[in-house]
Amino acid sequence: MSSKVLCVDDNPNVLAALKRNLRKRFDIVTAEGGELALEIMDHNGPYAVIVADMQMPGMNGIELLTRVQRKAPDTVRIMLTGNADQRTPVDAVNLGQIFRFLNKPCPIETMIQTLEDGIKRYHLIVAERELLTNTLNGSVKVLMDVLALVDPVSFGRSQTMRHNARQLAAALSAQFTWELELSALLSQVGVVSLPPKLVEKARRGLQLEAAEEAMLHRVPQVGADLLANVPRLEPVARIVRYQDKRFDGSGIPADSLKGDQIPLEARIIKVLADLAQLESRANSKVQAMAEMRSRTGWYDPTILEAAARCFQLSPVSPPSTCARARVISELRPGDVLRSDVRTRDGILVAAAGIRLSALQLERLRNFASVMGLKEPIYVDEA
Repeated sequence: MSSKVLCVDDNPNVLAALKRNLRKRFDIVTAEGGELALEIMDHNGPYAVIVADMQMPGMNGIELLTRVQRKAPDTVRIMLTGNADQRTPVDAVNLGQIFRFLNKPCPIETMIQTLEDGIKRYHLIVAERELLTNTLNGSVKVLMDVLALVDPVSFGRSQTMRHNARQLAAALSAQFTWELELSALLSQVGVVSLPPKLVEKARRGLQLEAAEEAMLHRVPQVGADLLANVPRLEPVARIVRYQDKRFDGSGIPADSLKGDQIPLEARIIKVLADLAQLESRANSKVQAMAEMRSRTGWYDPTILEAAARCFQLSPVSPPSTCARARVISELRPGDVLRSDVRTRDGILVAAAGIRLSALQLERLRNFASVMGLKEPIYVDEA
């Protein structure tokens, strides 16, 4: 983890003095002016702390630290100036989000303590971000592993939806965000709350009883509640909550949001999920799209037509000619299934299209040992 300090001033004598007084305690790099400082950060970063003089020609300290805040938000920013104008610290804090503000001349003991505090703060920021990232990635993996165990079909569909979301976002000329990817991937996680027989009944389009309808309608909220407990997934939870909301404002949840007020990602997922559901009922893409177009007010028209261009009018890819037949003992983590994996009694254990994790592979081996699996199993040729 970096502990480097970048000192920026237009006066080479000031920089020389700083380096002379601080080099025994810190890894000091100096830059004469803001433009050079930004180049140094691009080529030799990251830096834990940057100390910038306020009054510099071309680019003053506030402008520099504001750009640093956008370029390297983890770097702790310190302002050093001899300007007695009280407006300077206010602007520096508001625009550059400054950690400390020091006046010239600054006693060396104060500078040393400030740099030590800045480096500690940088390490804390980076450690907290890494913790959050690892927690997020681990939590998502656990949720997906649980979904794969409980309902392999929904797991396979969620992976397909993540891929399709990328394509549809491109067709819409929309920026593909991590929220959209995770929302597509985690949109089905609420299914774990349903009895398997109800899931199968709904998947086949059979008539549901009122109590069953109510349970099915709760799936987005259940998924959102699960995700809301994971750090940084609050935006994803909101998208998942609105994935069944219709463009005209009807549907779930029953609130006043409609049209563009519904999150864009939720409107995309609504189209993708319904398209996948209709296709699964032995309909072609053309038939599924025709039925969706007949549902007045259900979908964002722009997204629906983009999906038609992106998926319906594209030629259907032929089955992979590079599939390889394997027995269960030959499967490895990372293999992509090209056929469903079923027990000898016909129970679906893993759906075609998924990439096997270590946990899913262990599950397949357990099923093979207890119930037996139909072999061979087809996977992508490596």
